[in-house]
Amino acid sequence: MLRAWPWIFGAVVVVELVGVAFDLPALQWVAKPLLAPLLAVRLLAVRRRWELVATGLVFATAGDVALLLPGTTAFLVGMGCFLGTQLAFLTAFLRHRRAPAVVFAGYLALWAGANALLWGRLADLRLPVLGYSLALSLMATAAAGVSRRAAVGGALFLLSDLLIGVGAAGVELPGRGLLVMVTYVAALHLLTHAWSERRDGRVRPAGRTVEMATADHVL
Repeated sequence: MLRAWPWIFGAVVVVELVGVAFDLPALQWVAKPLLAPLLAVRLLAVRRRWELVATGLVFATAGDVALLLPGTTAFLVGMGCFLGTQLAFLTAFLRHRRAPAVVFAGYLALWAGANALLWGRLADLRLPVLGYSLALSLMATAAAGVSRRAAVGGALFLLSDLLIGVGAAGVELPGRGLLVMVTYVAALHLLTHAWSERRDGRVRPAGRTVEMATADHVL
């Protein structure tokens, strides 16, 4: 299964990106709901147990489906689902090594600045975006404590959702939809791959063997 997985996932990603690039909803409905589940399958195959990161992928799947639907209600439902993703990832990552304080300060400043710039354009979405983006920023901060790969994944997740927020504020950028999807897929892949690479090591204090979690910081 793991040997075939890159080909299957790659094919689904291509179908999704083609659907976004050429505005083909049928292709998006086929491919987008499969992205997070395929990552969850790989994660479970490697880790061999259910973890909070897998729970986050379940929320992401629900969010992806909701965001395929038009309207503000669907957007808010999707945001709520992805809030579940961020909280699940955050909880998992916080059980790992803490990120440097400078990373937290940087993401906090970015969160405050982005919300200040978009505040006047978001109307009724102001408070939901404020709360969701705070959870997202904290997740990206915590990811930096897992590994460099996870840190990049967290940053890309924030960039992807920042682009969505820019669109919600009525600011259109050329190729924004495709860039949102590319950064989102890359973010989920990097985060779940980094988490799957965590290893369980053994030490022997006073002649006894105990298990302890160790970080894998090798890209």
